[in-house]
Amino acid sequence: MKKSTLIHLRFPFSFFLLPVFLFAIACLPDFEWSRFVVVFGILHFFLYPASNGYNSYFDKDEGSIGGVKTPPKVTRELFSISWLLDLLAIAFGWTISWKFAVMLFIYGMVSKAYSHPAIRLKKRPIIGWLTAGVFQGYFTFLMVAVGMSHEEVLFTTKIQWGALLSTLLLFGSYPMTQVYQHDEDGKRGDITLSLILGVLGTFHFTAICFTVSVALYVLFFNVYFSLTTAVIFTSALSPVLVYFGMWYLKVRKSLQLADYDHTMKLNLISSACLNAFFLYLILN
Repeated sequence: MKKSTLIHLRFPFSFFLLPVFLFAIACLPDFEWSRFVVVFGILHFFLYPASNGYNSYFDKDEGSIGGVKTPPKVTRELFSISWLLDLLAIAFGWTISWKFAVMLFIYGMVSKAYSHPAIRLKKRPIIGWLTAGVFQGYFTFLMVAVGMSHEEVLFTTKIQWGALLSTLLLFGSYPMTQVYQHDEDGKRGDITLSLILGVLGTFHFTAICFTVSVALYVLFFNVYFSLTTAVIFTSALSPVLVYFGMWYLKVRKSLQLADYDHTMKLNLISSACLNAFFLYLILN
């Protein structure tokens, strides 16, 4: 495998997608650790890298992308490896259940529709935003539940509420991941929601969605876990709030500071805080 292919698969980027997986696990009545390892591996070492690679192949970015500051040129090998990883994800998923495998297939096809020039949902601001939020949040949450448990759990209020909360949080955070790519997206004709909102508008939009989603998360944890859990959740997110606020004040003085480095640091802090909290829930 070429070094450029390995870079574009962006395996470390899966860390930013881990919170949805852990949150889904934390909401299940019970699970097996052996199944935990298998489902984790399928998603984070096959499905997500396949999506990353396929997206990179058709984007052919010259500027920074999520997890890679200076992306190398893509090759045809990246396209082939992306398909191979998708097929492996489905094959391994089939050993768990055919329903889980079908959901993996659907996720893979939607991610390709997001990037492929014949459809390219990415260039449609509202549809692209909805697709990313729903499939990386709600759909992935349910997919994890199916892979880890029986499909009957999908119809419980707790699981449905948790899945919706995952999407709501992503609705706010996703435009922020595009805030430094306005020039690159504009040149390629990808009119993202963040590009429409503008730099400061993206910050304001994210702040509103974040406030609403955190309030609903607090209510969720208070109902299904405990008030203490809700308090710990808000405390765990305090570093995110502090960093976001400080960065926003800097950007108000200079829009150039809405750059790759600051965006990736926000992603890292928020993912680390959420992952730590959800691991706490799982282990307790």
